Amino acid sequence: MTKLHFKAVIEIYNGNPYVLMSPVRALALQKGWRKPMPVTVQINGKPDKPWRINMMPIGDGSFYLYLHGNVRKASKTGVGDTVTVDVAFDEQYYNGPMHPMPDWFQEGLNENVKANKAWKNLIPSRQKEILRYFSGLKSPQAKERNLQKALHVLSGHDDRFMARTWKDGK
Repeated sequence: MTKLHFKAVIEIYNGNPYVLMSPVRALALQKGWRKPMPVTVQINGKPDKPWRINMMPIGDGSFYLYLHGNVRKASKTGVGDTVTVDVAFDEQYYNGPMHPMPDWFQEGLNENVKANKAWKNLIPSRQKEILRYFSGLKSPQAKERNLQKALHVLSGHDDRFMARTWKDGK
């Protein structure tokens, strides 16, 4: 497995801190990869267990390596800092949701045909993002509030949910 070790400056794009992964480095990790690339990352040797994330393609062979808040917190770094980056292709990655479908969400989808159809038509990464978010909800009130909001946007209503604008169930 190829592991890259290099220095870079943390930059920001659309409010998201990232490190730019050049086309040459991306090719060294995985030849010919054009979709989101699963990697593990450490910044300045932190967190202790490398963080799993997908690098996002820019279109010219380079990738944005977005840095999750937990990674920045563990490494005590921020935008503008020069950091040491350790990144490797995530050989353990598998496509599809990592978190199970909560019963309360499945029941809501079963009762709403339009929302269920939109859910099935969502790209896998969006499904994965929603299930990951739902897995962190604890209180019955939070689950109910998010269920209603998810069913609302999946039913085709234009609205905001999970920090994005939804239109026509997408």
